Amino acid sequence: MAARLRLRDKVFAYLKDNAGDKFTARQIAEWIFKTYRAECEEKRRVSAQKLDDGALLQQLVAEIGAHRPGMQKKYPHIKITADRPRKYYYSTQSDEDEVAQAEAGQGAAGVTPASMSPASSLRLGEHDLYPMLMQYLRDESVFSMRIDEKKSSNSRGSKGNHWLHPDIVGMEDLGADWDREVRDCVHEYFDKRTRLWSFEVKLLLNGSNARECFFQAVSNSSWANFAYLVARDIEGTDTMKELRLLSAAHGIGLIKLNVEDPSESEVMIPAHERAAVDWDMVNRLARENRDFKEFVKRIRRFYQTGETTAADWGLPEVDD
Repeated sequence: MAARLRLRDKVFAYLKDNAGDKFTARQIAEWIFKTYRAECEEKRRVSAQKLDDGALLQQLVAEIGAHRPGMQKKYPHIKITADRPRKYYYSTQSDEDEVAQAEAGQGAAGVTPASMSPASSLRLGEHDLYPMLMQYLRDESVFSMRIDEKKSSNSRGSKGNHWLHPDIVGMEDLGADWDREVRDCVHEYFDKRTRLWSFEVKLLLNGSNARECFFQAVSNSSWANFAYLVARDIEGTDTMKELRLLSAAHGIGLIKLNVEDPSESEVMIPAHERAAVDWDMVNRLARENRDFKEFVKRIRRFYQTGETTAADWGLPEVDD
């Protein structure tokens, strides 16, 4: 009699043998189909349906997803990412330890997985994500700049500016594609030419830090028309559910940053637009931080000239 496949055990063994690597259900299924061909053929034989190779592989994918809660209960060291498609990985660390490892510039298991691409295998720090996010925003027609918290006056004491500064701020020119006559008319008679954006950037969000990071973004970003929490990695079964609940209540959105190709970054939760900028908070930030004051100056120059300049926003120079 042919051996049963015992899918849960095979998935666990594969992930444990490749600790530090993350795999989609399809990647795991393809490995199982290749490695345990006899067991898969037995599964095909006893199936009530006629399964070709593609259908059998898809059934394995579906069963891995369906068995995920039971697998994680039996094998607590099996963890998953929160984004789609979900990725499975093996880790003996707590959520808190995984955040600490990420902030130390390592993978979830403290190693750099061999299966990761050269870009993602770099030991990135949070500051390495800023130019990637700014590249993504440039592709989305948002002109951005970095706010360095070290340039603040700290006039209110060592913790007076706690959670005050966003990491990245941005300005969107609503009239970039308008006819020149329309732009000039709006410039003369109406002030709604821009939307202001604010971003709080993290390496990793999981069950241990999602709420804290979210409310940090609420604290330092909700002055803007659009406010986002940005993360390279999002992990944990309930992390996205928690973030969606918080977003519904507070309006902060979520972006998953693709470090290999920033243009492929994804808005996981759209931010709710705030109709008016909180200028009192803008004033507080401008008084405390030189970078933020420069951001306000750039916005003012845009309203004066109606143009976004390469010198102000770090745009590529265009030859006439």
